[in-house]
Parts: sequence; C-alpha cells; structure tokens
Amino acid sequence: MKSDWASVSHRAFKLGILIKGLDGLLELLGGSALLLTSRPAIQHAVALLTRQELVEDPHDVVANYLLHMAQHLSLGTRNFAGIYLLAHGLVKIAMVVGLLRGVRWAYPAAVVLMTAFIGYQGYRLFHQPSPLLGLLTVIDVTVTGLIVREWRHLPARLPSAE
Repeated sequence: MKSDWASVSHRAFKLGILIKGLDGLLELLGGSALLLTSRPAIQHAVALLTRQELVEDPHDVVANYLLHMAQHLSLGTRNFAGIYLLAHGLVKIAMVVGLLRGVRWAYPAAVVLMTAFIGYQGYRLFHQPSPLLGLLTVIDVTVTGLIVREWRHLPARLPSAE
C-alpha cells in the first residue's frame, strides 16, 4: 500500500511538473508574441477570435473583456506583460528541467519560487477574486506539496549540483 501511494504520488509529481513546463512554454510564446506584435495587430487578432462568440452572445463577459483589454493596451503595459511572461516562463522552464533531471538544488529553489508565485496569487485573489486564479493557486499549492514530498524522498546518491 505504501509503495502504491509513493508510485501515485511520484506520477502526480511528474505530471504536475510537466504541466508547469507546458505553462512556462506558453508564457514564453505569449510574452514573445506580445513584444513582437503591434497594438493594431493584437486588436485585430482579438476581434477575429471573439467575433463569433459576440455574434452568438453580444454580452459575453470574456469576449467583451478581451476586446476592452486589447483596445486599451498601452505600449508600457504590453512591454511589461511581455517581459513578465518571458521571465516567468524562463524561470518555470529552468525549474522544470532541474526537477525532471533530479538536480538536488532544484527542489528548494522550486519550493521558494512556487511559494512566491502562490503568495502573489493570494495577494491578487484577496484584492481581485477570480475563480480561475483560485483554481490555478490550488494547483500550484498541490504541485508545491508534491515537490516537497519528492525532495524528502530523494536518494542520497543524487548530485547536489550539475
């Protein structure tokens, strides 16, 4: 029974880490797209993506929010968001590579980074409640718990640095 739980926990850890890696890759792509795309092109793309939804439901909250954001996107906001997404994505990918390779320093570093992300998300949730952000925060807390569990069960033979 104990080994079954360890196996399930390890698979959940790997899955959670892979999801974080995919998230980091998407953030890299999104940040690059923001920095390399002009404001009119962003507005046009958002209009194309939301057109069908707004034809079906002119009051669709998400589609209208996206249109509003695209129309009011300043150069400073676009640059900040792009750089933030690039940095966040790079940090996540580095964390994932270290964890999947079993590099010992990656575990405490990942716990610190994830705790910082969770803290920021908690701050945002307190000031601007969002069901999606709440769900992402629960996932991050779960993944962080799995990282801690894996860290505690690392074999002594793993390298401390690579």
